[in-house]
Amino acid sequence: MSNEFINFIKMSRQSWKDLHQQSRPLLTEDELETITSLNDNINITDVIEVYLPLLNLIQIYKINQENLSFSKSLFLKKDAHYRPFIIGISGSVAVGKSTTSRLLQLLLARTFKSSKVELVTTDGFLYPNAYLSKHNILNRKGFPESYNMELLLNFLDAMKNGVTTEVPVYSHEIYDIIPNHLQTIESPDFLIVEGINVFQNQQNNRLYMNDYFDFSIYIDADRNHIENWYIERFESILELAKNDASNFYTEYASMPRDEAIAFAKEVWKNVNLVNLENYIEPTRNRAQIILHKAQDHKIDEIFIKK
Repeated sequence: MSNEFINFIKMSRQSWKDLHQQSRPLLTEDELETITSLNDNINITDVIEVYLPLLNLIQIYKINQENLSFSKSLFLKKDAHYRPFIIGISGSVAVGKSTTSRLLQLLLARTFKSSKVELVTTDGFLYPNAYLSKHNILNRKGFPESYNMELLLNFLDAMKNGVTTEVPVYSHEIYDIIPNHLQTIESPDFLIVEGINVFQNQQNNRLYMNDYFDFSIYIDADRNHIENWYIERFESILELAKNDASNFYTEYASMPRDEAIAFAKEVWKNVNLVNLENYIEPTRNRAQIILHKAQDHKIDEIFIKK
């Protein structure tokens, strides 16, 4: 095992799936299709072999969190404070974070039938394009400085304290924060926070985002595979955008396809790959579990923190 995974137990997919004997997937193929991202590749077998054992592990962490909270309240002679179980999910652009997040949301809701499971993406905490343009960092969108990290940390703190909070909503279709549109998060039992920056820290601040997570997941893959998935996803987006004048990508959909692909490859090389190498991947070992994907999007290895 390389030094970068020295604090993790490595498991093959076969060994991982043997940890869970249940064959009932908790959802249908049709439901799975509705939550799968454009060019992702996941089926019911993946749910049974990978995500149901993961659900069991999350349950272990949740029981531990509840026991610790109760024990601390007894020690401090204070009433136990209700708070959600918060799961952070990170990884590169185009690696499949959104699919994993939506799937976990559905599986948790089916497993804990009386629980409210909310999902928030950190895209909503990007500064609006007008702000990024004014500060000459629109070409750095997705890098740490393009996020309102203070707002994100305040949101996580409010969630830990059981405070109802409104958060901005981002649209990939317009490539910007949606004006005057907010998502209200009120007293969830589970909160999934998904984004490329969920393990990163605010600059010059002693607060650590990881301190707010009860469980955390990093989706990993070879960089060359992720680049291919990014280009495939870009082409899928162009197909959806070509007849929608309001879509940010319509301009690129009208280009000759080879020029559009060349543009996407430049964006990958100069923006997304740089962000992955310098800011996203270095946070990988902050996760409790790393799900590694092979070229076909299938999870082939699992790394569990010791």
